[in-house]
Amino acid sequence: MAIVDLVMPKMGESIMEATILHWHKKEGDLVKEDEMVLEIATDKVDTEVPSSAEGEITEILFLENAVVPVGTVIARIKTSTNASSLEHNPTKSITSLPERNPTKETPGMQYSGAGQQGNAGFYSPLVLTIARNEGISLSELENIPGTGNEGRVTKRDILLYVATKKHGTLTTREVEIDQALPKSSRQISNISSAALYEGNVEILEMDRMRRLIAEHMVRSKSTSPHVTSFAEADVSSLVRWREGIRKEFEKRESEKLSFTPLFIEAIVKCIKKFPLMNSSVDGDRIIIKKDINIGMATALPGGNLIVPVIRNADQLNLVGLTRQVNALANSARNGKLKPDDTQGGTFTISNVGTFGSLMGTPIINQPQVAILAVGIIKKRPVVVETPQGDSIAIRHMMYLSMSYDHRIIDGSLGSTFLSAVAAELEHFNPEREF
Repeated sequence: MAIVDLVMPKMGESIMEATILHWHKKEGDLVKEDEMVLEIATDKVDTEVPSSAEGEITEILFLENAVVPVGTVIARIKTSTNASSLEHNPTKSITSLPERNPTKETPGMQYSGAGQQGNAGFYSPLVLTIARNEGISLSELENIPGTGNEGRVTKRDILLYVATKKHGTLTTREVEIDQALPKSSRQISNISSAALYEGNVEILEMDRMRRLIAEHMVRSKSTSPHVTSFAEADVSSLVRWREGIRKEFEKRESEKLSFTPLFIEAIVKCIKKFPLMNSSVDGDRIIIKKDINIGMATALPGGNLIVPVIRNADQLNLVGLTRQVNALANSARNGKLKPDDTQGGTFTISNVGTFGSLMGTPIINQPQVAILAVGIIKKRPVVVETPQGDSIAIRHMMYLSMSYDHRIIDGSLGSTFLSAVAAELEHFNPEREF
């Protein structure tokens, strides 16, 4: 008889924690090895966690909506197998009976090597992120009383501090609700005084993803002073070329060729000419990224957006870009994206034209410094200059708009880069082979 610890898995290099969305099993249930036990979420990606052993779930240590560091024990499974017979498998964490005290903090809670040491002790990456987003200095952070192990400041501690700082004091109801929750899942509840809504209304609660998007957008606007520039491109040559080779491309490569890989290809060429567009800001430092990882905003069936990332896009030809675009888009729509699929982007493109928009003013995807939106391609009469003189012709026209971080991207650079992208699309080689 042995107890197997089910731990919060590490699902990517940069993933330090995950939120428990839903338990599919409860204490006392029997579970088979590799059977789904719960669903978790990191950022905007949901993932299923299978059981690491066959047996009976004896303990569930965290409730739904709890934010748990990777490597932390989240449940325990009693198996009929000897602990000695499982020693050969290092992926399973075994504890011989009697069981460990579930209230004792696990090593995973310490964020070993991933946090910061202050005068008052160790701060986890999550606490440091909240402090940075809320404008709390390190000296101010050191004065926050900690309730964690060895007096460390926990997520709950800093959220209480932020709420108190913003509103003066917490309401009695907020404190009662927070204290009533188990320690592993306590959060500051957004309880406000009753609001009256006049007329015939329907009130909808934001789902988790919409809340994350809302927070991300507000944080981006408060972080970066946004400037948006616009350009127009005659993409007639590109449209005719794609239309002429589309069927052959699909037959040869078994992939549908959309405009998105062609847009990404043009962006990558211009980033190489203007590397500052592929950077981020860290205080007074500018971090220029040598890898070109292009995020592409993708609509989900429920209406939300997610941004999977094409890594090292500059190292892919058109066929490679097409495969990546199609694979990531399909995974996003089918809920199959992995946490790492949305990490590490250095520049983002949003194709607002797929929804019929002429143009848009996109919000920067932090910590990037620019995002480019492409509008719908429409036939319009335009003036065309020829050696024989000006004439009016029907052309395929498209608007491009780019929002950029005015802390480091001035209007001259932003506009020059955007014009360069438009020129790449306009001067597309109609004799090109794929």
